[in-house]
Amino acid sequence: MARVLVVHSSFDGQTARIAERIAGQLAKSGNDAVVRPLGEAPDSLEGCDAVIVGGAIRYGHHARDLEKWVARHREALAARPNAFFSVCMSAGGPGARPETAKSYLDQFRQRTGWEPRTLTSFAGACYYTRYNPLMRLMMRLIMGMAGGETDTSRDYEYTDWPEVERFADRFAAQSA
Repeated sequence: MARVLVVHSSFDGQTARIAERIAGQLAKSGNDAVVRPLGEAPDSLEGCDAVIVGGAIRYGHHARDLEKWVARHREALAARPNAFFSVCMSAGGPGARPETAKSYLDQFRQRTGWEPRTLTSFAGACYYTRYNPLMRLMMRLIMGMAGGETDTSRDYEYTDWPEVERFADRFAAQSA
C-alpha cells in the first residue's frame, strides 16, 4: 500500500473535486491517498511514497503559488512516482483545443523545472451561478466564442469522470 499525496490548486472547486475522485480511485486499489489543497500542502514530502499534483487554469495560467510550490519541491517530486494534471476548458467540452491544453502543460513544466512522469489535462466546469457579475460576463464571452453554453442561470460540467478514474488506475499500476 502506497501513501499517495494529492495536492491541488483550485479556483472554483472543480480541480478539488477531481483530486478527490483520484484519491477515491487510488483507495480502491489499496493505496492510502490523502488530498490537500495547496495551502495545506506539507513542507516536506518525506512521508509520501508518491505524489500527484493538480492545477486549474485561469486566463491561460496555473496559479503562481502552485508553480512556486512545485519548483521548490521538484527534486523531492522527481524522487518518487509522480504525476501532474491540469484542469482547463481547452481540454474538452465545446470548442475543445487539445493543442492549447498541451501548451499549458508545457508552460508549467518550463516555469517549474519539473518533469512529471505522467501529464494529462481534464476538462473543467463553468460555474456561472458562482461567479461574480464581471467573471460571469467574461466566461459567457469566452464560452460563446468557443461555441459553448451561454445560459448563465445554470452551471455546466465537462469533466470526463471515467477518464479521471482511468488516470488514477494507471498511476496506481505504475507506482505499485
